[in-house]
Amino acid sequence: MSNPATQTSGWREPMVWLVIAGPVSVILASIVTVTLCILHPDPPLVLRSTSAQAADDAPALAARNH
Repeated sequence: MSNPATQTSGWREPMVWLVIAGPVSVILASIVTVTLCILHPDPPLVLRSTSAQAADDAPALAARNH
């Protein structure tokens, strides 16, 4: 208790780097996500015909017990 606490610069403290690393990693991940979305967009969906869609909409019991 007789030794006074020594002051160090902020960038030498590990907690500062943990506090900074969280938001920076989120920002980098969002930049990567936006870049991937722009460079490789998903193709548009092709809608199925109405007859195939009607079979998918049938109730489960009616479809199994045909």
